[in-house]
Amino acid sequence: MSPTFTHDDLADLAAILIEAAASEILPRFRHLDAGDVTTKSGPQDLVTVADRAAERRIARAVAERFPDALFVGEESCAEDPRLLDRLADARFAIVVDPIDGTFNFASGLPLFGVMAAVVVDGETVAGVILDPICGDWAGAVKGEGARLVFPDGRPDRPLAVAAPADLADMHGPISWPYLPAGEREAVCARLPRLWGAYSYRCAAHEYRLLATGAAHVALYGKLMPWDHLAGALIHAEAGGFSAKLDGSPYRPSDLEGGLLLAPDEPTWRRLRAALFEG
Repeated sequence: MSPTFTHDDLADLAAILIEAAASEILPRFRHLDAGDVTTKSGPQDLVTVADRAAERRIARAVAERFPDALFVGEESCAEDPRLLDRLADARFAIVVDPIDGTFNFASGLPLFGVMAAVVVDGETVAGVILDPICGDWAGAVKGEGARLVFPDGRPDRPLAVAAPADLADMHGPISWPYLPAGEREAVCARLPRLWGAYSYRCAAHEYRLLATGAAHVALYGKLMPWDHLAGALIHAEAGGFSAKLDGSPYRPSDLEGGLLLAPDEPTWRRLRAALFEG
């Protein structure tokens, strides 16, 4: 029998992220030495001692609170890529990005997040995105809406995406560097069809923009589960529509195909045509 993940479980998962941020991430913010920052797959793929320490702390806490869960962390997968292969067949998994926006974190910019997604039988059923600086978190359980939870006891705020609009009035984060060559240049040439396109180099905050209605659209060319599972679910539970660039649903096992997000499906289709069809 597959596990059921509740709002209480989600709050416990968020508490694990909050504790790791307080103990391992924030004390190192703007206190990194040169040797504390290294690269993984390339010069733009940074990792810090805080990423690794936070993931270890989260992994220990997850093992205690959710002992049946397969733990899939970004840094764990960097050390053992075979771990990622186990996600597709896992009955119950928790996928974690200990610091999303590591470039910003390492640069001293207060624009980074901690993300976790819950996958049951190949489907994302819950997600949380923590802003360690402000202490609030966006979260969702599948089928029950999305909300913003504050650390000071204020009532939770229901989340809703922006209303559909003309393409020329819409804006959002567009991550074009990982699109295939040729397609990348063509999409960039068509970006003026939108009101604006930008990148925070932090999917955590970009998804929060979408889920709060502060941005309309987003495009991502690279699909790693720790970057997108939590955000895509929160966006959907806030009323948005997303799909891979070929129109197929985004699944936790998908690593290719790009991801496009919009307020609703008709807007998604107009957006895809505007950016990819001449």
